[in-house]
This record gives sequence, structure tokens and C-alpha cells, in this order.
Amino acid sequence: MKTTLNIHDELLSRAKRHAQRTGRPLRAVVEEGLRLVLSSEPPRGHYHLPDHSMGETGGRDPLETYSWQDLRELIYGEPEHQ
Repeated sequence: MKTTLNIHDELLSRAKRHAQRTGRPLRAVVEEGLRLVLSSEPPRGHYHLPDHSMGETGGRDPLETYSWQDLRELIYGEPEHQ
């Protein structure tokens, strides 16, 4: 497949010199570099959110007895100013 890439001039010059030194076409050097980068990529797993639940599973919500103002005071440590 043919494609067009914009490559920094200095990087392209280095790749061309490397290709010449090793007696390979530039295409082979670029493909080898891509293979190397892609093979060293760590596998991406799914993110698992840690369970920091409070109370019993399926039990009553421990926060349902608090009013909004009570929760605000618990979180911020100060009563709401009116």
C-alpha cells in the first residue's frame, strides 16, 4: 500500500543513512521501525474501577438519612452560610 507521511527532515536523513549503511531500502527500515514500536506496545486491558463501596452489599444506603446540608457539612467541615 502506498501512503504519504510527513517526517521531520533530520529523522528522514538519519533513516536514509541507516538504510544505505545496512544495504536495505528506506521502506524496509521504516517498516522495521514500525514493527518494533508496535510489538513493544504493552497490551491495553480494560480499566477496572476499584470498589470503595460503603455499607453492606444490597443493604440500606448509609447516606439516605442525611440532609443535603448535613452532607455538605460532613464533606467540607463547615456549615453552609445563609
